Amino acid sequence: MTNKDSSEKKIIPITPIEDDRETIAMYAPEKKIYPRSVSGYFSNIRWIMVWVTQIIFYGLPWLAWGQRQAVLFDLGTRRFYIFGLVLYPQDLIYFASLLIISAFSLFLFTAVAGRLWCGYSCPQTVYTEIFLWIEKQVCGDRSAHMRNDAESWSFKKISRKGLKHFLWISFSLYTGFTFVGYFTPIKELTIEIYQLNLGAWEVFWVFFYGLATYGNAGFLREQICKHMCPYARFQSAMFDKDTLVVAYDLARGDPRGARSRKADPAQLNLGSCVDCNLCVQVCPTGIDIRNGLQYECIGCGACADVCDTVMDKMGYERGLIKYATENSMLSGWSKQQIWKRIFRPRVLIYTGLLALIVGGLIYSLNDRKPFKVDVVRDRGVMARVVEGGKIENVYRLQIMNATEQIQHYSVTVSGLDGLEVVSDNHLEVGPAESRWMVLRALLPADAAEPGSHRIKFRIFSIDMEDHDSEKSTFIVPRN
Repeated sequence: MTNKDSSEKKIIPITPIEDDRETIAMYAPEKKIYPRSVSGYFSNIRWIMVWVTQIIFYGLPWLAWGQRQAVLFDLGTRRFYIFGLVLYPQDLIYFASLLIISAFSLFLFTAVAGRLWCGYSCPQTVYTEIFLWIEKQVCGDRSAHMRNDAESWSFKKISRKGLKHFLWISFSLYTGFTFVGYFTPIKELTIEIYQLNLGAWEVFWVFFYGLATYGNAGFLREQICKHMCPYARFQSAMFDKDTLVVAYDLARGDPRGARSRKADPAQLNLGSCVDCNLCVQVCPTGIDIRNGLQYECIGCGACADVCDTVMDKMGYERGLIKYATENSMLSGWSKQQIWKRIFRPRVLIYTGLLALIVGGLIYSLNDRKPFKVDVVRDRGVMARVVEGGKIENVYRLQIMNATEQIQHYSVTVSGLDGLEVVSDNHLEVGPAESRWMVLRALLPADAAEPGSHRIKFRIFSIDMEDHDSEKSTFIVPRN
């Protein structure tokens, strides 16, 4: 071999190997749901709840109670008016009681019939129902809306969508305006809007609440229920086999299949389900209830309503999809047996606790004093000996009038022999007002040993013939 041959390098071509790997998306994009309109028993209940909740929400701020708004949470003056009741920040225990009552009510309703709150009263469900109704009036029902979305952009499509969003935004802003009307007198708020004189915080909350309504009910819809609402996640912990849920009768419905109205399902070896998929089309969260109970189900009963209409058309018995319990579906119980089992110990315990808390709240509100008192020692003035050799302590007394009439109060003190109030001990407090007064208490010299002594101030409501007391201390200085 020559040197020339040995110096040459052998080149081996590299052939790239074709990559046959396939990219798989871990998260499929959410498909837009076009719920089909439905009518029936549960749909009627849902619309009744829409009307009831919205009449209350939009109507309460306009309801007058005497010279003021019936329900007003005045954060500026720290007064909360609920019809004839005036609450202060010190009455936070009542709001905590309402939260506890709401929680126990949720537990009770869930144990009895699943997600009743979600299906009929939740603001997300209520406002989504209203937005869907507006959408139907402008864009048509499900099929027409789907065709409209599939079309290319045109003046007709833009005008329809523009009108829909205009109505959505208008309704949302009015909702935000009403919400702020619970914290700012709504008549004053109306004048401020007319004069373009809204405060910064009022503008913020009108638009924030309006934007939340517009976004949640117009776009997010079922995503709130499926991914953002915590109730959907822990609801299963409150379910048991005797909880009423929307259920598909598998034994009766399967095997599924289409057939004519005159056909005999038994001869075709078919169940009652005609596999029309209407139950999926009306579902606001887009699930198929025939696959069993899923956490996305909000228990609205729309699938039961539409299935009953199909059963009527086919001449079959209603109830292929219905409210039932797991035990009743397995055992074939009658309605009487189902309801008898619903009132089980768990439900009775929830009911008893709820009744106890509600009763305690009512008793507490009924026994509530019409005024509140707070006494503190004036830390700017030390205990001292004044003219006549008497010992003086100075206090600051706060009286909060929880009524809506002018009230007059007088103050006395007890606990030590010879102790008396020498300053003006009469005070006039306006309706739902809070006032401070300075009290000078004198004790004869040598009437008590040096040190701290417990005393009690008694406050008398002259107009209401009621009284309250507050403990404090009297300091006797050392010589």
